[in-house]
Amino acid sequence: MENSNPAHVAIILDGNRRFAKRLMLEPWKGHEYGAEKVEKLLDWLKELKIKQLTLFCLSTENLKRPKPELDYLLNVFRKEFDNISKGENKEKIEKNKIKIRFIGNLSLLPKDLQKQCKELEKQTEKNNDYLVNFCIAYGGKQELIQAIKNIIKSKVKPKRITEELIKQNLSLQDEPDIIIRTGGEKRTSNFLPWQSAYSEWFFLDKFWPEFEKEDLVQCIDEFRQRKRNFGR
Repeated sequence: MENSNPAHVAIILDGNRRFAKRLMLEPWKGHEYGAEKVEKLLDWLKELKIKQLTLFCLSTENLKRPKPELDYLLNVFRKEFDNISKGENKEKIEKNKIKIRFIGNLSLLPKDLQKQCKELEKQTEKNNDYLVNFCIAYGGKQELIQAIKNIIKSKVKPKRITEELIKQNLSLQDEPDIIIRTGGEKRTSNFLPWQSAYSEWFFLDKFWPEFEKEDLVQCIDEFRQRKRNFGR
């Protein structure tokens, strides 16, 4: 029996730096190419009837990268989020009723970027046709630790701790049907360890800036053919 169209697709945007090196550019220049691809991805969202998209953009480990590269990457975020909130992509977001959410420890980001993220969430909070989650300053283990702390703080008795309760205390409660990792690496890299328990994984050799609509379509087509047992 074929699966239906995936409602929730997550992507690990890997390979920006290696793509730039191949072009003999500074490694961090690849983040600009990656950002351009994300803009195209927002167009494919509606075309392919994907209701929710989760993008792994910046891990907590990435925050330890050399300052020049990290500063460059954060400036790319500032520019792209500005385009969404009041620039050329604002009309696209409003027309397609796309809600924007940020998943991660935003307190680790510069104050101005924190403010930009919160304002963008507020601006799009009433949109309800599509949802895009940007995982920034995100770590899956850290998300689980925070969920446990929340449960302990609420003084729930151990026998009342269930999978549903843990899920309710996660930053991202929805579970992706598909997770795609570009860049050729075959590991999960601390991305959604709880939510991805029964996701279908796809590992592509292409660097993220090389990713095209046809690649996404191919993953969706294969997803429809896979048999999902959900551990049974």
